[in-house]
Amino acid sequence: MILYHGSNVIVKEPRIIESNRFLDFGIGFYTTTNKDQAINFAKKVVQRKGEGKPIVNIYEFDETITSRLDIKQFDGPNEEWLDFVSDNRNGTYSGKEYDAIIGAVADDDVYRTLQVYASGVLTKEQALEALKIKKLFNQYVFKTESSLKAIRFIKSEEV
Repeated sequence: MILYHGSNVIVKEPRIIESNRFLDFGIGFYTTTNKDQAINFAKKVVQRKGEGKPIVNIYEFDETITSRLDIKQFDGPNEEWLDFVSDNRNGTYSGKEYDAIIGAVADDDVYRTLQVYASGVLTKEQALEALKIKKLFNQYVFKTESSLKAIRFIKSEEV
């Protein structure tokens, strides 16, 4: 399977880097199967950092290695996903740690719904209903050095 990572630099050797922001699935190396999503993210990174060029890094994902990893997969924006992402985005997640996590992306539009839910304006049920009408892309997040061995750099493209 091909995975994409949007950045402002070429990333031949993916690493897990501490972030100064709270992300959907916590600290990890974020990828997606959706090239357009990676392109959009690459452009946002350049805009946010004010340096580099929008780059999409392309990797081959060796799914045969996953049998040796502890992977959490969410099958859509369900109650468990909502709680998991909300806790990670708030910096309060204290549950089980995984080698990798696969699930929907809380992009800017989805994140607004999460913020309204976290503020108590929406109930969990209302937030999940609102998420059903949104187009959600996926993300594959590699959270350990062991999991990073499952991806191999192929090439990068300036976008």
